Amino acid sequence: MNTAVTKGVEITVHTQFREDLSSIENSQFFFNYRVILENHNDFEIQLMSRDWYIFDSLNAPNFVSGEGVVGEQPVIKPGERYTYISGSELFSELGLMKGFYTFQNLETKASFQARIPTFSLIYPNRMN
Repeated sequence: MNTAVTKGVEITVHTQFREDLSSIENSQFFFNYRVILENHNDFEIQLMSRDWYIFDSLNAPNFVSGEGVVGEQPVIKPGERYTYISGSELFSELGLMKGFYTFQNLETKASFQARIPTFSLIYPNRMN
């Protein structure tokens, strides 16, 4: 579990290797990650976009940007949380992801970024 707090937004990431979606013999390693976004501010926020840096140890880094997450741009009220699950495929046993979300303060309409903590994607048998 990795956690970061930026401008009143707590972001926690949990990862899971998915053997059922991977093909080890073809160097395809699939991981799910569960992200929990918690609003510690006293105003509503809306997640507008995401920017990811994906590092795969044997390949060039990948940058992914887009609106919202999993097809949503959730509004998170003060003291509430939003959770989603997504995934990433690597072509080596080791990688990592990090990035940031862009939120809008729904009271002032100002945009701000919240850092997504760096998290590792490691094939479990690599550790043996």
